[in-house]
Amino acid sequence: MAADAAGRGEAVYRLRGLVEGEAEAEPLVLLEPLSFYGEVDPETGAVHGAGESLAGRLLIAPGTRGSTVGPYVLYALSRRGRAPAGIVVCRAEPLLVAGAVMANVPLAAGLDCGELEKLHRLCSRGGCRARLHVEPPEAVLELEATPSSPRRPGHA
Repeated sequence: MAADAAGRGEAVYRLRGLVEGEAEAEPLVLLEPLSFYGEVDPETGAVHGAGESLAGRLLIAPGTRGSTVGPYVLYALSRRGRAPAGIVVCRAEPLLVAGAVMANVPLAAGLDCGELEKLHRLCSRGGCRARLHVEPPEAVLELEATPSSPRRPGHA
């Protein structure tokens, strides 16, 4: 559920907390489910086809898909210091939960997938910050537009 804070470009989402932790980072909003195995470079965190890296970012996506190797890719990213700062999804699969636990990455689920397009437009310009607080069974995602932020390479 989202609440817009007086039209200032702020939104608060109350979610289901799955893996405890805190994160504050620039979001990477994907409109399609992500496969950590095959779509994410385990050395750099680069997301193939997106022209972006998830390293140190707050990953927001519909969910994940793919093989049982996915959790190990997330763990490898963590060992290299290239894991996302946190993950928010509409639907969390058991393999994503396992990977987030192994990598010690805060994870929340229950985002309305209908919000993804709006968040993608808001944050794809590099003008957005996100804060995630996860204390299972609850989580809070706060997004704030920051129009003065410099554009990231690859953003329109």
